[in-house]
Amino acid sequence: MQYAQPYEGYAMWSVLGIAILGLLYAVYLTRQILREDQGNAQMQEVSRAIREGAVAYLGRQFRAIVIFIGVLTIALYLTAALAGADSFVSIGRAGAFLMGSLFSLSVGQIGMRMAVLANVRVASAARRSLGEALRIAYRTGTITGMLTDGLGLLGGTIIFIIYGKLAPEVLLGFGFGGTLIALFMRVGGGIYTKAADVGADLVGKVEQNVPEDDPRNAAVVADLVGDNVGDCAGMAADIFESYEVTIVSAMILGLAIQPFNLKWILFPLLVRAIGVVSSIISTYSVRSAGEQENPFRAIDRGFRLAALISIVGFFALAYLYVGDLRVAFATLAGILLAVVTNNLTEYFTGTDKSPVKEIARSTQTGAATTILSGLSVGLESSVWAIFVISAAIFASVVIFRGEPVTMILYGVALCGIGQLTLTGNNISMDAFGPIADNANGIGEMVGLEPKARQIMADLDAVGNTTKAITKGIAIGSAVIAAVSLFGAYGDTVIVELTKLGLSAPEAFLINVANPEVFIGMLIGGAIPFLFSSLTIRAVGRSAYLIVNEVRRQFRIPGLMEGRVKPDYGRAVSICTAAAQKELLGVGALAVLSPIIVGFLLHEAALGGFLAGVILSGQLMAVFMANAGGAWDNAKKTIEDGLYGGKGSDAHKASVVGDTVGDPLKDTSGPALNPMIKVINLVSLLVVPLIVQQRGQVSLAIGLTMAGTLSLVGAALWYSKKESFGGAGEKALGQAAMAATGEASADPVEGKS
Repeated sequence: MQYAQPYEGYAMWSVLGIAILGLLYAVYLTRQILREDQGNAQMQEVSRAIREGAVAYLGRQFRAIVIFIGVLTIALYLTAALAGADSFVSIGRAGAFLMGSLFSLSVGQIGMRMAVLANVRVASAARRSLGEALRIAYRTGTITGMLTDGLGLLGGTIIFIIYGKLAPEVLLGFGFGGTLIALFMRVGGGIYTKAADVGADLVGKVEQNVPEDDPRNAAVVADLVGDNVGDCAGMAADIFESYEVTIVSAMILGLAIQPFNLKWILFPLLVRAIGVVSSIISTYSVRSAGEQENPFRAIDRGFRLAALISIVGFFALAYLYVGDLRVAFATLAGILLAVVTNNLTEYFTGTDKSPVKEIARSTQTGAATTILSGLSVGLESSVWAIFVISAAIFASVVIFRGEPVTMILYGVALCGIGQLTLTGNNISMDAFGPIADNANGIGEMVGLEPKARQIMADLDAVGNTTKAITKGIAIGSAVIAAVSLFGAYGDTVIVELTKLGLSAPEAFLINVANPEVFIGMLIGGAIPFLFSSLTIRAVGRSAYLIVNEVRRQFRIPGLMEGRVKPDYGRAVSICTAAAQKELLGVGALAVLSPIIVGFLLHEAALGGFLAGVILSGQLMAVFMANAGGAWDNAKKTIEDGLYGGKGSDAHKASVVGDTVGDPLKDTSGPALNPMIKVINLVSLLVVPLIVQQRGQVSLAIGLTMAGTLSLVGAALWYSKKESFGGAGEKALGQAAMAATGEASADPVEGKS
């Protein structure tokens, strides 16, 4: 790569150095956390069971998707080769896809493994003080945050150093690898965790009137495992792919700005490097000012300090290097978007805010009013969220008014860069939730003293809010990244039309008056609903199995009296088998739907399809995430003694609301983030072939369409066929028995 100024070369290598610094800081924190006290032998036994279940799940998940990854590696090579790229770029795209997949897997796997090592350490620290428990939980989450920062920055920088102006072609593979793995980890982890959670809560709390993490509940370990595979591994991979995709879109659009200038590429990389440094510094500000302080205030202080350091840093960078403060203001819009999203999510899901209080009041009149009030809160929150995102995008339009469309879209990409500048803090906040939840569960299962239990309950409640905030940021970043990719899609269409000697517009416009475009937009708007239907049905099927299994075990003589231990492994195996069966179907829908629309209706209709996916996907995702978070925290306020406390009718109604919201906030809603970006990236990858084949009918295209339609149809048929209590559930039960070594049982009827 040739640099216009020597200091640009130094700056590029400094970005690489800071990426490595972030990884080294993660290693340092790991060693620090592992030195903490692990509590007594009983606590360690429970933690070990959680860890073994989580690791076994991820191992099985990897085996389920490795063939899919292999097939797509070849497909990524072909998308470049068939579009006329040379072998250097084609091989680079396939290699970058593997690298993105590996990095995304690493972030999820390592982050989750650290979380299941930290849970018992947090529980032990809670016996001493709130401040110590908060420190361990937050810094463990920071390990995952630093891995996300370091690997995301490392991958994008290395590719640009090697490929220079050809980097966009290769970066698409890198972004797609991370996004696809995030989709699988999000969906699989979400199905697992919510099947266990719904089953454990409905039978344990509502039917048997036992506490949430009562050791007599056969699904309690599966529930604690699920917190990690869903909220640690799944969310870490989700934010990582958002981090990747915003870098990819900013660099693609930066390279498209004419005349070419390296500063448009270096600026987003340097902003991300500043974010790594600010996250490292702010980690140490997250500490409790006293035992009575709300832990969320300490976490929020760290976030705001990191934001302040970052803002000062990139304004200095814009002034001294780029010579254009507009790029700093566009990035600032992203920071403000993150802060406003935090506050908005906290308002709709916080235990001390009026929406959650309203839901809690509604539990006094039963489950129906509880569900209605939660739906109302979720729907309203989605409207405000889209206004905030629209304002952030409009800010880029105002900042770069009068510039070409590519420059405006570059400003939107910088907004995404700014929003995820504080990724280290965001991931720390997210991982904090399941770590605190697990610690609370361990405390209840082993019967720790009331003071420690209260500290862990307080941390758990804060963790629900921080998880909801991170989901809001992930959804917002998905939309911003998708809009940026949408701009890159338009540029790609224009380039391909020019190559064919066809008339190409200066800017790619979507004319919804065109019937084909309108059809594409309608189909795109429907895809998030279909995707959510598949994932919710999957949770329902799996929860059906767990409910029957927990009921069966509660009938075992001596279990309720504590003389017999439940078979935790059976519930873990059922959840694991159920989650893996769903992965390829939803993956096929996300990967293949844009290919079908593109080849059947061509590139303009595919653009309309993408617009529909982005709009309805964002609305659905925020609605589900915030409604579920609000239901969950309303339940927690009642468990703390409101309206009769645990065991009251209000509590039972709140549990029903929570179990309805669980698959919304932890499975279907969050899974829409990677789905939106998978669809956008697949469209970017195949649109050169779509443009080249426009107006042509060939056997290869016909066979491709027949194959993709068959695969999508098979996924939908499987979802409808596997109804509650059908043959599919019995097959899952048999798979679970094989995993646990049982000879015979009927998981549906509960006979053994």
